[in-house]
Amino acid sequence: MRLDHLAVLGTSLEEAVEHVETSLGVALGPGGKHARYGTHNRLMGLEGGLYLEAIAIEPGVEPQERPRWMDLDRFTGPAQLANWIIRSEDLASELSLLPEPSQRIVELDRGDLRWRMTVPKDGILPFGGMFPSVLQWMGRMPGDSFASSGCALKRLTISHPHGDDLRAALGRVLADDRISVEIGAIGMVAAFATPTGQRVLQ
Repeated sequence: MRLDHLAVLGTSLEEAVEHVETSLGVALGPGGKHARYGTHNRLMGLEGGLYLEAIAIEPGVEPQERPRWMDLDRFTGPAQLANWIIRSEDLASELSLLPEPSQRIVELDRGDLRWRMTVPKDGILPFGGMFPSVLQWMGRMPGDSFASSGCALKRLTISHPHGDDLRAALGRVLADDRISVEIGAIGMVAAFATPTGQRVLQ
């Protein structure tokens, strides 16, 4: 599997966008809406076909399904980098490699995009949300179509009290030298090269 994108959550989309733009010094582009979970987003292309997503619950929109993905129903506090997503070429066959709470695939769409994705029944990903969602694009991948923002992910550091177990679980599905796992309080931080130098998003 490969890294696909990173997600910054906010109690509002405006807060999530402001957090990204203040942290990286680069403006996000447009995004869209996800009717199934009642969320909306804005996006930024990164080097190497990756992208960054700011996402939040869309006010006044009743989701088709609860709980929402990315544990957004319980999200509070300042906007933060809180989820990451990896890409499988054959999610159905690789599902058994994932920790048990991830083993549920939903079909999703937004505009002309179609994908399958692991969304646990309770909305909470393994390891307190530090294990990534896994998706499979069914056709066009959005990361290939963004204008360059001049930003490149240099490192994603994930922290968890059971970091050794998380590292082992990730090792079954992903090899990416930009990603490291540490033992500590739950959280993640990403380092980027940007047009104005090195920046950090957390």
